[in-house]
Amino acid sequence: MEIVKPFCQYLAAMTLAPLLPGIVNRVKAFFAGRRGQPVLQLYFDLYKLLNKTPVYSRTATWVFRAGPVAGVSALVMALLLLPFAGRPSFLSFEGDFIFLIYLLGLARFATVLAALDTGSAFEGMGASREMQFAVFAEPAFFLGLAALVRVSGQTSLAGIFGALTPETWRQAAPVLALLTASFFIVLLAENSRVPADDPNTHLELTMIHEVMVLDHSGPDLAYILYGAALKLWLFAALIACMVLPRHSGSWAADAGLFLLVMAGVAAAVGIVESVMARLRLTKVPYMLITAFAFSALALIFQMGR
Repeated sequence: MEIVKPFCQYLAAMTLAPLLPGIVNRVKAFFAGRRGQPVLQLYFDLYKLLNKTPVYSRTATWVFRAGPVAGVSALVMALLLLPFAGRPSFLSFEGDFIFLIYLLGLARFATVLAALDTGSAFEGMGASREMQFAVFAEPAFFLGLAALVRVSGQTSLAGIFGALTPETWRQAAPVLALLTASFFIVLLAENSRVPADDPNTHLELTMIHEVMVLDHSGPDLAYILYGAALKLWLFAALIACMVLPRHSGSWAADAGLFLLVMAGVAAAVGIVESVMARLRLTKVPYMLITAFAFSALALIFQMGR
């Protein structure tokens, strides 16, 4: 029976992840004075794409076909490590946060390889930009998790977020505030959101993630869109678990409050995209360096306490 609740939490995350992009789009539509797409639009798109026949270039190899499957598989595995409302995850072990970083890197690597396999210089340009930004985003994310390890005294994700309490926030509020800001910046960059990237753009000189998936169609594109939703859920869940340290003891109450905070994080992403313009490509590294500085300062402050 101990595995039932973690398994239900895992299924809930897998099922509800496509809701987050829908919330982001509805918030953006509200700010633009439009009605916008339905919140469930991504579910409809996934169903439609899964029933289509993919089209492959004669120059593409098995690497192109394996890319979307490998990417979404890595993210599905990463979700196994993710706590839900501060509750234990389905899979937990000492040092699993390092494994999480490797899984995210594997998902990116699979997407980049698939883009390069097309032989298109256009997609190669997007892959190059993706890896350039990853060089700045991954150290910020890793240092942030290392700071959380110092704060909580735990080395597993379930232990880290399970150990966070309101008292922890009172004692280490500056550290946790810096980490929240750092993780939110990394969320925007890792999920190709404004101001790092624009998921709706089709301008050749500004596309990053979208250009890498232009040649994908049918179920392959569905895997990519679903993987993007899982990735957004993953980073949003880390932020939600950090800013929501209170555990009532009621699994239903904690889960409901956690989902409300998740919706709030998605709404925050929509607000940022509505009030900010996309940064120039040369300015995005400065934004990610800021996230790295926040994580480094948080780690230094915690080590000095």
